[in-house]
Amino acid sequence: MTQGTGNGGGGGTRAWLRWQTGTGQCRNDRRGTDGSADEPGPPPTGFSLLPWLLLGMGGFSNLFQADTPQPWIGAIGLLTFNSLYVYVVFRSFVREARESRSTKAALLLMGLVTCGLALGYGGSWLYFFPLLGLATGAVTRGPHLGRIGLALAALAGAVSAYRDGWDAFNITYATFLSTMVTAAILSLSEAVRQLRAAREELARRAVAEERLRFSRDLHDLLGHTLSVIVVKSEAVRRLAPRDLDAALAQVTDIESVGRQALTEIREAVTGYREGSLSTDLDRAASALRAAGVEPSVHLSGPPLAARAEALLGWVVREAVTNVVRHGESASRCEISVTGDTERVRLRVTDDGRATAPVPSAGGTGLRGLRERLAAAGGHLEAGPGPRGGFTVTAELPTETDPVLPPRDRTPSGGLLESA
Repeated sequence: MTQGTGNGGGGGTRAWLRWQTGTGQCRNDRRGTDGSADEPGPPPTGFSLLPWLLLGMGGFSNLFQADTPQPWIGAIGLLTFNSLYVYVVFRSFVREARESRSTKAALLLMGLVTCGLALGYGGSWLYFFPLLGLATGAVTRGPHLGRIGLALAALAGAVSAYRDGWDAFNITYATFLSTMVTAAILSLSEAVRQLRAAREELARRAVAEERLRFSRDLHDLLGHTLSVIVVKSEAVRRLAPRDLDAALAQVTDIESVGRQALTEIREAVTGYREGSLSTDLDRAASALRAAGVEPSVHLSGPPLAARAEALLGWVVREAVTNVVRHGESASRCEISVTGDTERVRLRVTDDGRATAPVPSAGGTGLRGLRERLAAAGGHLEAGPGPRGGFTVTAELPTETDPVLPPRDRTPSGGLLESA
């Protein structure tokens, strides 16, 4: 019996090592044809630890041998141990249940039953210590795992040495290994799943941010472009009876605006649109003139980074669109861009009645611009001006390009008034 215990302990240890190594190899080999890792499948449950109850088959077979004293006590102990083992391992895969007092009490009772069976019968009954270590590793995951694993291995070694002498080393080693490796594998599996869940959450947020970006860009692009087309179409209708050449010039502008809008929508879809503030100011001036509003543009200060110009371009588009749509009886609109080496300030003011634009749903319009500027370290204010009309003010970090010297700039085309 003693010799069988020593050989069986070494075989159990080697089987445990083969199982752990095989599991790692299986995880490494689970690759698709493109080299990417497959999905991990459903999370592990207590069923993955049930096959190890076969280690107790030696004790079960001893119950039917004539030399086993009081076999009914061993049968009760075996049934109790197996019941506690199943209870503990199934609760170990749920965090709340794993940390509950009932689970820890069941694990403690399981340890007492293991010690009683090992002291009373020895031999194959000592294999219940590695099973106890497996259940302990499944439940105990944290900073105290090392001390608990060493204490359990020392207990297994002491009991095994008392029963079987120096062959107790196999039981001691198997108990410590089962405790530590089980805890490590289950903790790693849980961490991998948490990382996958975090990655999926980040991917969902990235998709949501991209949808929000696209909806804002599309709203600003189409809202401004369609407003310009409507205003210029009205100008064509007014000019056609008395000035055909002027009407044709407006039609040419409508065609140009439409073509440019198609290009900008394609760029907005791919996320590579870099606005030019001078171009946006030229278009704003043209739209205001077509609506019968006289533009006055002042642009001065250091050159701006592409990001700052794009954001200010969006503000110009939205503010001018609001003047065209909502500025009642406005005859003049002033757009000023001033800045220094740290901040740049854009101000759009009209002299109409202060009719606030209708709020847009879904984070578009002025609300969407506030979010854009806030993300870039700026802010936007909109409301009635001190002398009437409606005023939109935006402020951003300059992000000056150090290669270009500060200079006053006039928007391209010569349509606007230089400061």
